[in-house]
Amino acid sequence: MPSGEYDPDAVEPRWQRRWVDEETYAYPDDDPVDPNTVFSIDTPPPTVSGSLHMGHLYGFTLQDFVARFERMNGGATFFPFGYDDNGIASERLTEDELDIRHQDFERREFQAKCREVCAQYEEQFTENVQSLGVSVDWDHTYQTIEPRVQRVSQLSFVDLYDQGREYREKAPAIWCPECETAISQVETEDDEQASHFNDIAFPVAGGDDEFVISTTRPELLPACVAVFVHPEDDGNQHLVGESAEVPLFGHEVPIIADERVDMETGSGIVMCCTFGDQNDIEWYQVHDLDLRVAIDESGHMTEVAEAYEGLHSSEAGEAIVEDLDEAGALLDRRDITHTVNVHERCGTSVEFLVTEQWYIEMLDKTDEYLQIGREMEWSPEKMFSRYEHWVEGLQWDWLISRQRSSGIPFPVWYCEDCDEVVVADKADLPVDPLSDDPPVDACPACGHDAFEPEDDVLDTWATSSLTPLINAGWDWDEEAGEFTMEHPELYQFNLRPQGHDIISFWLFHTLVKCYEHTGEVPFEETMINGHVLDENRQKMSKSVGNVVEPQTVLEEFPVDATRYWAAGTAVGDDFPFKEKDLRAGEKLIRKLWNASKLVESLAPEPYPDEPADEDLRELDRWLLAELDSEVERLTELFEDRAFSKARDELRGFFWNTFCDDYLEIAKQREDDAAAYTLRTAHRRFLKLFAPLLAHVTEELWHDMYADAATQAADAADGAGDSVHLVDWPEPLGIDADRDAGAAATAVVGTLRKYKSENQLPLNAELDAVEVYADVRGFEDDVTGVMHVADLTVHPDEDAPVETVVTGIDLDYATVGPKYGDQVGDIEAALAQEEYEIDGDELHVAGVTLVGDEFAVEEERQYQGDGELLEADDVVVIVRHEA
Repeated sequence: MPSGEYDPDAVEPRWQRRWVDEETYAYPDDDPVDPNTVFSIDTPPPTVSGSLHMGHLYGFTLQDFVARFERMNGGATFFPFGYDDNGIASERLTEDELDIRHQDFERREFQAKCREVCAQYEEQFTENVQSLGVSVDWDHTYQTIEPRVQRVSQLSFVDLYDQGREYREKAPAIWCPECETAISQVETEDDEQASHFNDIAFPVAGGDDEFVISTTRPELLPACVAVFVHPEDDGNQHLVGESAEVPLFGHEVPIIADERVDMETGSGIVMCCTFGDQNDIEWYQVHDLDLRVAIDESGHMTEVAEAYEGLHSSEAGEAIVEDLDEAGALLDRRDITHTVNVHERCGTSVEFLVTEQWYIEMLDKTDEYLQIGREMEWSPEKMFSRYEHWVEGLQWDWLISRQRSSGIPFPVWYCEDCDEVVVADKADLPVDPLSDDPPVDACPACGHDAFEPEDDVLDTWATSSLTPLINAGWDWDEEAGEFTMEHPELYQFNLRPQGHDIISFWLFHTLVKCYEHTGEVPFEETMINGHVLDENRQKMSKSVGNVVEPQTVLEEFPVDATRYWAAGTAVGDDFPFKEKDLRAGEKLIRKLWNASKLVESLAPEPYPDEPADEDLRELDRWLLAELDSEVERLTELFEDRAFSKARDELRGFFWNTFCDDYLEIAKQREDDAAAYTLRTAHRRFLKLFAPLLAHVTEELWHDMYADAATQAADAADGAGDSVHLVDWPEPLGIDADRDAGAAATAVVGTLRKYKSENQLPLNAELDAVEVYADVRGFEDDVTGVMHVADLTVHPDEDAPVETVVTGIDLDYATVGPKYGDQVGDIEAALAQEEYEIDGDELHVAGVTLVGDEFAVEEERQYQGDGELLEADDVVVIVRHEA
């Protein structure tokens, strides 16, 4: 029996350890599993680069609500955990932690260091996640750099290459000068930055004419290869066909007409540099322009920049502006704020460099990718628009090669003589071309016997996008000559939970990869969560100083209180962190604990047998029927991922209907029917609360229902040592007059309030009570709990009360300006009750007020013997001699 106060500091860590040690949530790998009963979750692997934050706490808890509910409501639940320790994030973490540079080490040596550093972070992160009570199956974990995953990732590359969906091309690519690697479009984001518009005079070659170009990037002047004018720009058409001389650098470039020119920006004449933006790339390709690379891979100026060679591009820009000014070519310089494309990892402005990279072809299938996105269920549905906008806005194929050390190697070699691509055999994967031999002795194209290994690594998203296949055990069966899955019952996965910020990263790329490999969408539903904001609805930021640390929260509040908080907003919405929600969670935990103690004292062991149907009182039947309805409603809400509504409705029903109404009445009874009803309802409440309040429900279940003495009684609904492994409640199918029961409990509540307000003890006898509502069948419950000597029920009569007007309220904001000096007369007439109400009109002091200009105050009054009480629609008359 639960005793004393609930101690979450002792209870919660004990259950967290026990759940892990006893493998409570293990997926039954070795037992035959009915695919129709499996619920599989494709969980997001967090990046190994720091500690737990509030977004983790919130996201993991939402996933756990689903896992715990589906585990009780269905069959086997697959809920794995992974770590994304492959790529730039883990590389930068290792460099910072060990104060080293990846370029100073052989790749395998540096990768070994990465794994050591990541392992330390993963160990602590695992402990942190376990401290949240998340029901993960810790036997099914993975790292995106482990050999098994490397094999899956390289198999994916080989399969797409065999399908003709991958290609290697030397072309302009998005480049991060800070990370010194190519990146994909999805890894860029817009950043508002302060800058300058520089108006620069460009001479027309061979004459005295000149024109103005406005640019925010003067450092690109040495890379200028053309000047463009819009074909409808009549004022500048005379320039088309001429050549322009680039200031400071002196080389001549053609002036060309092209409709891509934005005539509304700057002077309407624009220079094309290789490369400043997407337009420059398109112009370069369409007009077959020269290639002048002025900025290198580290963001410094090349020899093309002449006197500015070696300067960082930002320094070169300032130096060029100064020299333009001195040469008289800088006509104006003004401050602006504009949107700049930056690398989302480091915030560095990206460049566009011509490099040789690997791509996955996507632009030819955007319509298909939109269609497969529609095949999923979206929770919430509105999030599909983000996916849709991303796919419709794609401008690049997926660049998957990275010039880094931490990552999965491309399983590729190149013939040193003819550059033929040689791809590893599937059976040999994983391989590292820097240390492993190619699968052939001679080039299949030219017969040459020397090969150059590919030293790039795969983009981390090229691997993370395979999580459904990784978890399902996707592999190549050499003997069968086909791809197979170790756990085909998991695929398609039932759910992909994730944040809305990585729809374009993880969700889109997973759809692309898995669709190309299997021909179907990898999951049936995606649940998109929002972000946790500070109390002022601002994004949490260490630089701003408004970050709330999970550890601080968990030191002050129980984990179950944070779970209550996490259930408090609609899925998909960003929401502010509010401490009051945690305190409300604490109160509910105490209420559940104390009510459970009361239930056990009122209905002690041995567990009461189910009484005959006729032995249940109407109030018992009413409670169980109401609970049936609540079970149906909550099941729908959990299935719809409407956790906020489920939390609030369950709390309200438990607190008000069960505790305040039924439990107070049941205190006055000592019969088996009441004991059975109390225990039946209480057990069902523990199950309903279990997905939300994981620890306190487990403690109560263990103490009250999981011992050997009650196993037989619990067998019908799958009870065991853990409430999280029992069956989700189903309606009992009990009939009751639910309207009469609601009216009766309303009467009891009203009489209890009457006694409290009149400072009467709850066991004080009331002489007589009249009830104007149909509470037949519940009379004994009303008289027994409220000690009513004489109860009269009028099921079909109107209550002897009348509604009287007690006053008129004026809307002075309207009446004042409209009637001015007459307001005093209106008020005087109202005070003397000299007015007439005619429908929606008030006639007073010679004027007529209408609509919202006035409001009528009314009161229901009783003129007979006794005191009028009202409970919802029920009228109660009380007579009591003091």
